[in-house]
Amino acid sequence: MTSDHGHYNVLFLCTGNSARSIIAEAIVNRLGQPKFTGYSAGSHPKETVHPYTIDLLKGLNHPVEGFRSKSWEEFARPDAPKLDFVFTVCDQAAQEACPVWPGQPMTAHWGMPDPAEVEGSEEAKRAAFRDTFVTLGRRIDLMMALPVEKLERLALERQVREIGSQ
Repeated sequence: MTSDHGHYNVLFLCTGNSARSIIAEAIVNRLGQPKFTGYSAGSHPKETVHPYTIDLLKGLNHPVEGFRSKSWEEFARPDAPKLDFVFTVCDQAAQEACPVWPGQPMTAHWGMPDPAEVEGSEEAKRAAFRDTFVTLGRRIDLMMALPVEKLERLALERQVREIGSQ
């Protein structure tokens, strides 16, 4: 697979776009530059990004300015960034009818539990957000290590889908 310019845009989708997808966007934008740019969106975006997401990212020295919960429709518009990869990170979004993405990006499901749904102590809730960060970080590291520009589309698609099961 080759992008037009050796740069790849990655969109992470979830229902609410307030935790998992935002965390994935932040990781890609920290680790992937200049080759990858991360984005996130939701099928039914929340009004705000979950406060534990912001706390976690701040605590790990990730910039948090500009994060907002947004609709995936923003990325189906003609003026949206050309997407090379689209990953669903929640089971509900994976089952919904997604918009048609211009340019036929590669898609895969990297489902994982929603840390915002964890009940219990404050520490248990925050630990769920940290675990989400670690799991997504590992998957994103694996994806970025693939020789994207050298692999045929089918081989690359198989590999990015396998990453979601790790």
